[in-house]
Amino acid sequence: MLTTILLLLTLAQADPLEGFSPVEGKRLFDGQCAVCHGIGGGGSTGPSLQKPVLPRAATNHDLIQVIQEGIQNTQMPGAWQMTDREARLVATYVRSIGKVEQAPITGDSKRGEDLYKKAGCVNCHIVGGTGRGFGPELTAIGLRRGPAHLKQSLTDPAAEVAPEFLTVRLTTKDNRQFKAFRVNEDSFTIQIKDSSLRYQSFQKKDLLKLERLPQESLMPSYKTRLQPAQLDDLVAYLAGLK
Repeated sequence: MLTTILLLLTLAQADPLEGFSPVEGKRLFDGQCAVCHGIGGGGSTGPSLQKPVLPRAATNHDLIQVIQEGIQNTQMPGAWQMTDREARLVATYVRSIGKVEQAPITGDSKRGEDLYKKAGCVNCHIVGGTGRGFGPELTAIGLRRGPAHLKQSLTDPAAEVAPEFLTVRLTTKDNRQFKAFRVNEDSFTIQIKDSSLRYQSFQKKDLLKLERLPQESLMPSYKTRLQPAQLDDLVAYLAGLK
C-alpha cells in the first residue's frame, strides 16, 4: 500500500513534458493555436506566450490543463480535439518559446498613460475601475493582447471586431435610426447599447431595416490622429496593463 502511494506521488511530481519534442509541438501550435497567439507565439488576438512565466500556467501540469480545458470566462477555448499526447507536445513548444526574448516595446508607458487620458479613451473604456464601459474593459489588456494587435486596434479598429461588440444599424418603421453595439439577439428581438450607455430593445417586426456591420467599428481610428511615436507610447501603456 505504501509503495503504491509513493509511486503515485512520484508520478504526480514527474515532469509531464519529459521526452516530448517542441519541434512536433510547433506544427500543432502553428495549425491550431497561432490563429490567436501568432506564429511563434508572439501574440495577436491572444496574448504573447514568449514569457518565462505564464500567470495562468505556472507549472507544466497547469499549462497542459489550460490547453485542454481553456480558461473560463475568457476567449481561450479548450482544445477538445487534441489528444493528451498532442496537448503535451504543444505545451512543450510553448515552454520552449518562453525562453525566446520578446521584441522590445519602444514606447514610453508614462507618456502613453498621459495620452490615454488626454485622447479621451476614458470616455469609452475602463481601467482599474475608472472610465465608462462602452467599449472593452482594458484593465488587464496586456495579458490578453500582444503589442502588434494593440497597435492594429488603434490604427484599424474594424480589422477584427469581437462578437460582443458587433456594430448594428437599425431603422424603425417610423424612420428613426440607431447605430450601436448589439448586446443580444434572438429570432424576434434585438437589444443594443449606444454610446450614452443606454440599452434598448426592439421587436424585429417593428424594424424597417436591420443591418449587421462586421466590417465597421464604433471606435475611431487613431492612425492619422496620432504621430507614430505617440502610437508607440500608447501601445506601451496598454501592453503594461496586466
